[in-house]
Amino acid sequence: METLVAIDFQYPAGATPLDPDEVEALIPGHITTQSQLNEWEQRNILTAREWAFRRRRANLLSEKFARDLHDRMFNETWRWAGRYRQSGKNLGVDWRLIPERIRLLCDDVKYQLQHDSFPPDELAARFHHRLVSIHPFANGNGRHARLMCDLLVDRLDQAPFTWGAGDLMAAGHTRDRYLAALRAADTGNCELLLQFVRS
Repeated sequence: METLVAIDFQYPAGATPLDPDEVEALIPGHITTQSQLNEWEQRNILTAREWAFRRRRANLLSEKFARDLHDRMFNETWRWAGRYRQSGKNLGVDWRLIPERIRLLCDDVKYQLQHDSFPPDELAARFHHRLVSIHPFANGNGRHARLMCDLLVDRLDQAPFTWGAGDLMAAGHTRDRYLAALRAADTGNCELLLQFVRS
């Protein structure tokens, strides 16, 4: 029998709406509100975060790890967790280019690490921006990119980023600053993003 999802999705500015097929892939049947979904996803993400930070020897800068992490973050919420999107969205690269772009990003960051191309904060912030810009998954891209970045910062033995010390999922000043910083980075100016990640 087909499940009908009756959640009234409330997407904050800059969020990627789910298409009907993606919405139908919701795993828990008891969720009927956006706040319940947010709470459920957050529990799933916290479990993934613990898993990821225990994987000190994992190859963080790999397509496999990026997919595995997304799967861990949303595997109790969405059937498409860990799978690249199969459709166009309001941002991101053409979906057919995602695997190639993720591999290129990982290879670029490995090279930058080997050659000290940027200070650690800038390297991590640029990594975050490029990963968000690729937009590899149907949803959860910002949260996934921030956790990937948190793991990279940890591997670089730097203090954790504070990400504006606010709720980036809710509409408001902190999210507006974050989106403005990402838009500035789209033009090649990473200063706002560098300030934001440590604010």
